[in-house]
This record gives sequence, structure tokens and C-alpha cells, in this order.
Amino acid sequence: MMDWRWWEKAQALMRSEARHLATINRSDRRWQMPFCAALASGLPLLVGVYFDRLDYGLVSSLGGLVFLYSPNTALSQRMVALMACAFGMSACYALGVMSHFFPLLLVPVLAFIAILVSMVCRFYMVGPPGSLFFVMAASIGAYSPVDVMQVPLQVGLLTMGCLLACLIAFFYGIYILRLQAPQPAAPPPPATFDFVVFDPIVIGMFVGISLAVAQALQLERAYWVPVSCLAVMQGATLRAVWNKQVHRIAGTGVGLFLTWGLLALPLDKWGVSLLMIALTFVVETLVVRHYGLAVVFITPLTIFLAEAARLGQGSPEAMLQARLFDIVLGSVVGLIGGICLHSPGFRQTLGRQIRRLFPERLLP
Repeated sequence: MMDWRWWEKAQALMRSEARHLATINRSDRRWQMPFCAALASGLPLLVGVYFDRLDYGLVSSLGGLVFLYSPNTALSQRMVALMACAFGMSACYALGVMSHFFPLLLVPVLAFIAILVSMVCRFYMVGPPGSLFFVMAASIGAYSPVDVMQVPLQVGLLTMGCLLACLIAFFYGIYILRLQAPQPAAPPPPATFDFVVFDPIVIGMFVGISLAVAQALQLERAYWVPVSCLAVMQGATLRAVWNKQVHRIAGTGVGLFLTWGLLALPLDKWGVSLLMIALTFVVETLVVRHYGLAVVFITPLTIFLAEAARLGQGSPEAMLQARLFDIVLGSVVGLIGGICLHSPGFRQTLGRQIRRLFPERLLP
């Protein structure tokens, strides 16, 4: 009898997990938004290919991701928020590129960026994707093979991508506000110590830990480890953290098979650019509906974004295996960080120590 009851409970648990993981969310996102997002990150690629500098186009394309931070508010508020995010993206990328020349500082610099950006995003209630793309820009920049004299050029290319995204967002805002009324800019709730200070510090700590583990394992170009860690830890609840971790690992596994198939195609630089534009459109259509399905297409998109300039220079199977290990490692560390983040005992113990580090007048 006990064995039968145990099996019934296990079945109920599996059905509940499957229901949570397979839920498709409803979305009122219009198709114009994914189209403009694809345009913001795709136009720099096409310009780069035209001048036979795909590597330059990829850096500017990374800046085009700032378009995704466009809030659904009035045009004036929308553009101010977007330009602030563009400055933040450029600054994070610049810090990441400069940390490339100081390997010992890479972990503390990336952890500091994750802490600071998370604090700012939470204080000003920046919506999804939150601090993710700022940390991703810094992480990719930290592993960019550039010399000192190329730093201004690289930062300038990303800034130009941000400016193009702001321009596209301006015209998109004019068009979309004719179809739907803007959302009122609600005043942010009172900042609390736990939400604005404690959570970002814990998130930054585990982002740094994930990168330190990757360095200890001597992983090459392990930029997806801290990005995956942060993506998982952004879940608002422990259930959300668990769902994201499962979605990210499972979606990455399927996405790597898709990437392997795409790499087998006879794609030239124009084909790679058009493929990345199509992937961006699909990702931004799916990500608000089901994160796991979106990750299937995020995987080839991010691999092309970081590796397109080096495709054909090594074994694609080795690259795909390395990316899978990076994402699994980052997701596991992110899950551990999420468990700690939502543990009352951990919060009370560490929160008391963090409060001692800050003067009372600096705490919310």
C-alpha cells in the first residue's frame, strides 16, 4: 500500500512539473516589435558584410539588442529610458573589453558589473530582460581577441549599434503609439534593502563564482557561463528559477542540434546575416510565450553572434560541446544561487553581514 501511494504521489508530481514546464503564456506583443528588434540587430550585420567586415557588424549588432529595453510608455519617457540603457550597454562593454587585458581582474570586474547593473535596474524598475544583456555585453567583450589600440574602435562600433537601435525605436514608437495607447509611467515602489541591495549582491557573487569555476576548469571563451547563471537567477521565485534552469538546459540541448544543422548549410556571410535576422524575429516572438522554446532558437543565435567571425576555423562539434558545457555549468550554479537567494536562513544570515558594510544613510 505504501509503495502504491508513493507511486501515485510521484505521478502527480511529474504531471505538475510537466504542466509548469509546458505552459504556453498568452501575449499581446504585436509582430512589429520582433520585426524592429530583428532590424536593430540585423542592419549592422548587413552593413558589415557589405564592407567585408562581418566582425565589425557583429559588435554593432550586440549594441542593437538595446532596442529590447523599449518600455511601452509615452514616446518622451521611452526615448529617455532607451538612451540611458544605451549608455549603460556601452559602458559595460567597455569595462568588459578593458578587463580582457587583466585576467586576474576578470572575475571581480564582471561580478561588480552584475551587482551594479542589477541594483540600477531594480531601483528604476527596468523591465525584462533586466540586467541580462548588460552583463552579456561585458562578458563577450572580456573574451574578445583585441589589442589595446582597438578598444576605442570596438566600443565605438557597439555604441553606433546602440544609436541605430534608438533611432529604430523612435520611429517604431511613433508608429505603435498610433495603434495602442501608451502605458502610464507608474512611480516605482519604495526601494527596499532586500530588493535593491541584497539580491543584486548575491546575484553578482554567484555570477563571479560561475566565472571563477569556468576559469578553474580552464574553459576557453566561457562567456556563456556567467550569462546563463544570471539568466537562471533572474527568476522571481524559486519555482521560476527551477523552470528557467530546466528550460535553459533542455532548450540548449535541442538548440545545439538545430545549430549543428545550420552549420552544415553552405552559408556565406550574407546567408549568416539573414539567418541571424530571422532567428531574432523568431526568438522575440516566442520568448514571451515559452522560454524553453525560445532558448531553442536563442542557442544558434547567440553562437552565431559570438562565433560567426570565426566559423570554419575549427571543429563545429567541439564548439557546440563547449557551449553546452558552458550553459549547463552556468545554469547549475545559477540554480544553486537561486536556492540561496530564496532561502530565509541564508537571507537573514548574509543580510545582517551586508548591512554592516553600508552606513545607514546609504540604505533604502
